[in-house]
Amino acid sequence: MGRIVVGIDASKDSHRALRWAVEEARLRDADLEVVHAYPTPDLTALPMVVTLPSDEELRVAATSILDEVLAEVEVGEDVRVIKTVQAGGAASVLTQVAEGADLLVVGARGLGGFRGLLMGSVSQQSVTHSPCPVVVLTPDRR
Repeated sequence: MGRIVVGIDASKDSHRALRWAVEEARLRDADLEVVHAYPTPDLTALPMVVTLPSDEELRVAATSILDEVLAEVEVGEDVRVIKTVQAGGAASVLTQVAEGADLLVVGARGLGGFRGLLMGSVSQQSVTHSPCPVVVLTPDRR
């Protein structure tokens, strides 16, 4: 039995990635680790004192997003799901969690091109830095 890691957020692209990862986990009889990374506020960029959510509040909100996506994409009881919510950049968290995994699955929003070159994308960074094979599911263009 192996482990497949899939990164999710609230986007439809990550829903598609999760659906694909569920089927792959079912085919391989693998555990499915569903990962949601949440950013932490950069306090050095704020010119004044403001009240920010605590790490616990951010974690609760991120867990809520993960649970909502899992509820929308009916996984089924035949796939063992491991939920992981972690602070940090999405690509960094995903590649860290994917250590020892058989596969990393991410969705792509199709925002590459010049913008992607300047900013990079989670899928590009995951492919470059992942410790395991990566599947990138691109947007459905109909």
